[in-house]
Amino acid sequence: MPEKLLIVDDEPDMLKLISMIIREKTHYEAVTTNNPLEAVELAKQGGFDLVIADLKMPGLDGMELLEAVKHIDDSIPVIIITAFGNVESALETMHKGAFDFITKPFKKEQILFTIDKALKLVKLKKENDALKERLNKAES
Repeated sequence: MPEKLLIVDDEPDMLKLISMIIREKTHYEAVTTNNPLEAVELAKQGGFDLVIADLKMPGLDGMELLEAVKHIDDSIPVIIITAFGNVESALETMHKGAFDFITKPFKKEQILFTIDKALKLVKLKKENDALKERLNKAES
């Protein structure tokens, strides 16, 4: 079963671009929404392996969405994208638990590399947790 990505951006063209890149260059499934409040509800339903969110959105910004997703499931990596990137906002998002911070315009290779890196890290963490659990059972 392919990994499932949730993409959130208030700009429909950006949603189309990112989902097209993912569809054409990966086997991942992309679910898109331009409504960050809907994104929180989708995250609550579960099943997502990664979230990509714009930083500046009406209603709920990317920082608030990051916090909501991390509250729902801390293991889901969140990649923040923005056209308003600066060192301060990058540091703040990373401090709050974002996996990475990408400024627009970005190269498709950059977003694909970051997605792959995040998903590989999640897979390694899950394998590590499973091995620790097996080791603890074996020691008991």
